[in-house]
Amino acid sequence: MRRRLIQSTLAVVLVVIAVFGVSLVIVETRTISDSAQERVESEAVRLASIVDSRILAAENVNADVLRNPVSKDQYAVIRMPGRPPIEIGSKPEGDTIHSTQHGEEGETVTVEEPRSSVTREVGRTLLIIGLVALLAVVAAVLLAVRQANRLASPLTDLAETAERLGSGDPRPRHKRYGVPELDRVADVLDASAERIGRMLTAERRLAADASHQLRTPLTALSMRLEEITLTDDPETVKEEATIALTQVERLTDVVQRLLTNSRDPRTGSAVTFDLDEVIQQQLAEWRPAYRSVGRAIVSSGKRHLKAVGTPGAVAQVLAALIENSLMHGGGTVALRTRVTGNQAVIEVTDEGAGVPADLGARIFERTISGRNSTGIGLAVARDLAEADGGRLELLQAQPPVFGLFLSRTPPARKPDEERPTVR
Repeated sequence: MRRRLIQSTLAVVLVVIAVFGVSLVIVETRTISDSAQERVESEAVRLASIVDSRILAAENVNADVLRNPVSKDQYAVIRMPGRPPIEIGSKPEGDTIHSTQHGEEGETVTVEEPRSSVTREVGRTLLIIGLVALLAVVAAVLLAVRQANRLASPLTDLAETAERLGSGDPRPRHKRYGVPELDRVADVLDASAERIGRMLTAERRLAADASHQLRTPLTALSMRLEEITLTDDPETVKEEATIALTQVERLTDVVQRLLTNSRDPRTGSAVTFDLDEVIQQQLAEWRPAYRSVGRAIVSSGKRHLKAVGTPGAVAQVLAALIENSLMHGGGTVALRTRVTGNQAVIEVTDEGAGVPADLGARIFERTISGRNSTGIGLAVARDLAEADGGRLELLQAQPPVFGLFLSRTPPARKPDEERPTVR
């Protein structure tokens, strides 16, 4: 591209120089020739005037008197009646420029000048024009190289940016070049890079969330299936199979919820539901895991509370808190329900050491963990709570108390969501 830009610019400059240079040479040559002819004619008129004045004054007319006015490159011949011709200067050889004038006393004055003087002057003019043209070509080449670099370098950068995007590096460069068209392309590439970056982040986040959220239901389901394989009691098998089916439904809900949140984390399917059912479901699922490590999980507080939210999402939030207490806490885990204002609150606490002071304000951030865990569970739980208009907070660090706040009344329907009345 650089070569093409330089060649095109140079071609334009050469065409302009050729057109104007040839025209200028023709005009200057004609001007110099006309000027030489006028000079010879003027000299002949002047000599004729001098001769006339001296004849009328009865003064002597000779070569010495007339030599000084004549240029050294000119040759003059004065012919007077009854007198020998007077020659001034050397007669030129070859082609000449000449002029003949007749005086009032019958004399004839002829002035000649060699055409080589005109040729020399034309040559000097052509040399000057050629030097100016050469300087113009050099300046054009320098400007063409500069302009080519100004246009080609940004295109190279943009090509490298596009190649980085294609190779999976979505970092925007935020580099501009002062050329509106190229800056527009750079804006589009940066916007695409940011969009691809968000998409990759969302995919990685979905994969991490899915891995974390599916691990708990699968573990619980595996434990139920192991209990079925270890018992011969039909009633126990039936009871465990029923719980396993419930866990499969919850697993399906977890997957659906993860996919929904990956598309739009603000999308919720909030309904009014009974908190006791969700809490009892979690207690039934987690008691075997707690019994296996010699710990207990209990519930207390106000009963028969109604809350607004997605039961599956609330179950996932509680599962994350219960699992967090199982992995990082100690002693008995307690789920307490209470009412504050227009909100139902589920508190999850244990008897462990609690949250370190330096992590208290960042406990819900991704990859933040007090021990060797992923640091995803609480972040996903907070997102799930906020998706339905609730919130998840750390109420107390030591001993740890997490509070899930849920509204007790459905949100007011927006005017554009109201159905028209049919009459």
